[in-house]
Amino acid sequence: MLSFFANLFGYLLNFLYEIIKNYGLAIILFSIIVKIVLLPISINQQKTLKKNTRIQEEIKKIQVKNKNNPEAMQRETMELYKREKLNPFGGCFSAIIQIILLFSVFFLVRSPLTYMKKVDPSVIEEYQAEIENTENQKNAYPEIAIIREKASEDERVYINMEFLGLDLSSIPSGDISNWKVYVIPVLYVISTFISMKITSAMQKKMTSQAKPDNVDASEGKMVPVEDEFDIMAQTNKNMTYIMPIMAVSISLIAPLGLALYWLTNNILMIIERLILNFVIRDKEEA
Repeated sequence: MLSFFANLFGYLLNFLYEIIKNYGLAIILFSIIVKIVLLPISINQQKTLKKNTRIQEEIKKIQVKNKNNPEAMQRETMELYKREKLNPFGGCFSAIIQIILLFSVFFLVRSPLTYMKKVDPSVIEEYQAEIENTENQKNAYPEIAIIREKASEDERVYINMEFLGLDLSSIPSGDISNWKVYVIPVLYVISTFISMKITSAMQKKMTSQAKPDNVDASEGKMVPVEDEFDIMAQTNKNMTYIMPIMAVSISLIAPLGLALYWLTNNILMIIERLILNFVIRDKEEA
């Protein structure tokens, strides 16, 4: 299935490349177009997140009220979701779409000759075997290696990888002495950190506004429910530091073309979250 979507996205990326004749610019435009197409899903996801956070107090009341009656608890919870026009599984659909997109584009950018240029597999296999025999090792990104080694000899495997003085076929871990190969990875790590901080700040704000009170069934008093929100806050805090570390590890062993896509996607995601949060918040306040 992922190969199907990678192949489909490949037609769009190749169309853009044939117009611009630059792989880096084509990736940036491709990322923008995909983000625009998926904008309705992102809007719905943001609205669902805010609504889910807002109704936590009601859900807690239902859980305490019906703690000895699971059927009533489930029925009243579903009625609450229905009143609020919320699908409890709506977030799963958005997550599945995002995962499919992530891995499909990874396949596409990792293997541009297969999915973008539609080069005959036999040609790719021949060149791959030749390069592996020469280097006496398997390459993690064989098609990127083919572009680097054979593009000057065979126009079928040529892709213009030059972008702002950078060679997008370069892999930082394989070209340590060239400081330029670290520009995109560093920007990618910074954007990942900023994205996680923004996400964490938004979630913290929403949970602080919607942190529910629970009902003490024995005394009928309202008591604060802290545990799950504290756990969520700690998880978000940990992810803020874990994700950039993961980003460093991945970006150092990935071709710059792939890192450029991740960087572009991060920047677009930051802009999207800030705008959607502002727009949706104003609508809710109104």
